[in-house]
Amino acid sequence: MTYCAGVLVQDGLVMIADTRTNAGLDDVSTFRKLHVFSWPGERTFAVATAGNLSVTQSVVSLLHEGIPNAETGEPDTLANAPSMFRAAQLVGRAIRSVRDTDGPALREAGVKFDVSMLFGGQIKGQPMQLFMIYGAGNFIECGMDAPFLQIGEHKYGKPILDRAVTFRTHLYDALKVGLISMDSTMRSNLGVGLPIDLIVLRRDAGEPELNRRIEAGEPYFHDLRERWSAALRAAHTAIPRPPYGPTSG
Repeated sequence: MTYCAGVLVQDGLVMIADTRTNAGLDDVSTFRKLHVFSWPGERTFAVATAGNLSVTQSVVSLLHEGIPNAETGEPDTLANAPSMFRAAQLVGRAIRSVRDTDGPALREAGVKFDVSMLFGGQIKGQPMQLFMIYGAGNFIECGMDAPFLQIGEHKYGKPILDRAVTFRTHLYDALKVGLISMDSTMRSNLGVGLPIDLIVLRRDAGEPELNRRIEAGEPYFHDLRERWSAALRAAHTAIPRPPYGPTSG
């Protein structure tokens, strides 16, 4: 299982992904699921992946190589995409290309073609955008009313993002809330775990402001987990008990 979240606020973009993969209770491994494509000063993209690891790795490799364009004879790549929309379409094309190549063999082996991706970033002089791309290659765009998208095991972390994030949230508060969302997911699902990869892209900066991996025992994340647990305990203790019972009206 996987959990990845992208938060797009006024000042920029935060993307977070865990690294745990498992093919059974006794086959747990660590693989990067957050990938950065950057041409400093010109464009930077981040791709977070969920689903079958062989499929997602093939899609990411194809994005690095480019997809042949029958009209121009040159490969279409993220480096030459004219807009974020066209770049998201390219990711969708890469997914469909891998489906066409590997799908029949996967079906024969009884393996589901399972992939979803978060794709976000900015091209110089254009708006910063965030998309969620499905296994069919189609996608939706993040909006100001709900400034985040999730893939993978999203249900445990969504209520926190729903309550705490708006488009005007400070960029590093968005990172903090994203990490709390990740911690809540990790506590409820053993298929999601450390290390955590994260990237912070400030709007119009032209390159990542922060690109970091959080390992087990990292002091800030450990403190965040403890403080969030303590805050929840204090909050529920401070709320009066329900006035329901045998003597209630």
